Amino acid sequence: MGKVWLVGAGPGDAGLFTLKGADVLEKADVVVYDSLVGQGILTRIPPDARLINVGKRAGHHMMPQNMINQVLADEAKKGNRVVRLKGGDPFLFGRGGEELELLTKEGVPYEVVPGVTSPISVPAYNGIPVTHRDFCSSVHIITGHKRQGMEYDIDFKALVHTKGTLVFLMGLTAMEDICKGLMEAGMDPDMPAAVLSKGTTAGQRRVIATISTLKKESDRQKIKTPAIIVVGKVCTLSEDFAWYEKLPLAGWKILVTRPRENISRTAAKLREKGAEVLELPSISISPLEDQSRLQEAFAKLNTYDWLVFTSPAGVEVFWRELGKKKVDIRCLGSVKIAAIGEGTKKKLLERSIYADFVPSVYDGDTLGKELASLLTGKEKILIPRAMLGNKTLVEELEKTGASVEDVPTYETDYQNCPLIDEKKEFEEGSIDMVVFTSASTVKGFVKSTNGLDYSRVRAACIGKQTKAAADAYGMQTYMSEKATIDSLIELVETLKRSEEKWN
Repeated sequence: MGKVWLVGAGPGDAGLFTLKGADVLEKADVVVYDSLVGQGILTRIPPDARLINVGKRAGHHMMPQNMINQVLADEAKKGNRVVRLKGGDPFLFGRGGEELELLTKEGVPYEVVPGVTSPISVPAYNGIPVTHRDFCSSVHIITGHKRQGMEYDIDFKALVHTKGTLVFLMGLTAMEDICKGLMEAGMDPDMPAAVLSKGTTAGQRRVIATISTLKKESDRQKIKTPAIIVVGKVCTLSEDFAWYEKLPLAGWKILVTRPRENISRTAAKLREKGAEVLELPSISISPLEDQSRLQEAFAKLNTYDWLVFTSPAGVEVFWRELGKKKVDIRCLGSVKIAAIGEGTKKKLLERSIYADFVPSVYDGDTLGKELASLLTGKEKILIPRAMLGNKTLVEELEKTGASVEDVPTYETDYQNCPLIDEKKEFEEGSIDMVVFTSASTVKGFVKSTNGLDYSRVRAACIGKQTKAAADAYGMQTYMSEKATIDSLIELVETLKRSEEKWN
């Protein structure tokens, strides 16, 4: 017998996904997911997990609820770890209770992982506190969805008498009926109200009006689903309390490509600045099965003068193989170590190794030229790296007369995410910028967007080689002043400010 986890994915912002939810998702064998789950969460689904899309949106279900319930039970009975991934919270109009009824009846173990819910978080991202003692002492959450051809089963008079904040979910199409029902129940037509669309994402929009004018204003500004309606005096606070759009990258959706094995520091920094980040693994690092050449080098480590690492992956594989062969790190003796950039330096520092040399520009050409200037020509150099590494690096070092052993230890595979159509995202104009931190991530991106008109892609690149790789496909490229993550983020901020200036 396996187990089912009902996991709330939150309102959209990947940063609002809970730690427990992320941990459970990482270990899933089967993921049953909804259409309202944010893209940033979908990209965290393990690549070997089996996916079942039940596509639930208000009024549009790919699979009836009773079938979803049965799928959860059946998959768990096969011994799987099943994650039922829902937008928002599983129990707030998420029909999680119905799913548990069948699991309980059939004796299937389960857990519930609550999620950050939109009626609280979306107003918060729009500067609206749902409670404030100067205005109200309660908040009430109501579904705005009604079955086709039926009247609302809502006691509008009771809602008006609470004098609290009212939050209607799934109510955009019924906004006129909701506002009319409240006014007929005695609510002041000038009561402040708001409609909040795509909250916590780059597409976030809000309209502040009154219940008598909200429908007209919403139509005029062409507000789209998903959206929530907030009614109450607290809506007037949004003008003073709005904070999200003041972040430097708010309103921009940025694609960050990275190796699957890495958690991107770039993505984290962009989110801190307010961007919605779509973080997709475009490359996968696979250690070679045959490491005999590296193992031969281990037997004579103390004979090398320089050990050169050109990527974090190279460091990872090197130390992994050292551990497998139980080679004592002291065998390095007086060997000097060169690292190509900040990420590689960081991986070395995790092992208390300080690089003796880092090039002024983080690419293989510069590493080769600048390290060559330090050599006498009698040195012996070991470079454990990717199977298809930069040839110029070796050529520059060998020009000095040095003996260079270029040892492949891993290969790079290119992949795409089956849940995200990157090509469609660019064609629809929903992505403002793509950030590349290496030439290999450019190649991975191109492979996953075959057929895209790359002249439509704006790319922020970390160095000359990365920019050259993007230029080769005709992208609109920009290069950071320095080959560091911080400089790359500054470049993106500058580009956004420039766009705002001209718009």
